[in-house]
Amino acid sequence: MAVHVYAVTLRDHPCRVEDLTGVGGDGTPVRVLAAGGLKAVVSDCAEDLRPKRRDVAAHQAVLERLMADGTPLPVRFGYTAAGDDSVREVVTAQADVHLAALARVRDCAEYNVKAWREQDLLLREILDESPRARRLNREILAGASDPRLPLELGQLVAAEVQFRHTRASGELIQALVPLARAHVVHPPVGEDFLNLSLLVPRDDGGPLLAEHARLARDGGAGVHTRVAGPLPPYSFVP
Repeated sequence: MAVHVYAVTLRDHPCRVEDLTGVGGDGTPVRVLAAGGLKAVVSDCAEDLRPKRRDVAAHQAVLERLMADGTPLPVRFGYTAAGDDSVREVVTAQADVHLAALARVRDCAEYNVKAWREQDLLLREILDESPRARRLNREILAGASDPRLPLELGQLVAAEVQFRHTRASGELIQALVPLARAHVVHPPVGEDFLNLSLLVPRDDGGPLLAEHARLARDGGAGVHTRVAGPLPPYSFVP
């Protein structure tokens, strides 16, 4: 049997988790371990725990309960230790780091903003604004036999896409970051060109959501954004 760790909190956090069951699907209760001036929220689990949907949901439910009473340091799903003593040792040994991080995120939540563009509209924009791209595209459509033309057009379009994504990311970051205490720019995934996490006071998310709504309304053609939050501050945990 191993111990699954959900979060670390300050000693004064109420940690109202007595009625929650942990990961693993076997009804194991969630409990709290004291570790000096800190607490660790844990539950027993199998040593070969695998990430199933119900387990991820159970992990998230614990964090949501903790977030209702204050901001914890969330631990990503799947972190396990050999036993309660091991958890206490790690938390105590890193107490200064945890306390500094908890001070940084106190009374805050994370909001994540992702942005992407409709590829057809983006390509049309490039062709409208780039004489060179229009010429190459016209020659290819006319049946030009030079095999270098498609490669040249592809490289030009790729460079233009990168330039426009970078410009749009900068504009979004410039508009949103002043509304947060801290921010982290993550590598974008899939078709997204921006993956931005913002640390925002829990009672002051309105301006961020209002600015996001304005950007969604007034943004360029084919530019889409979505915001998720308030979330546990995963991106601001050392």
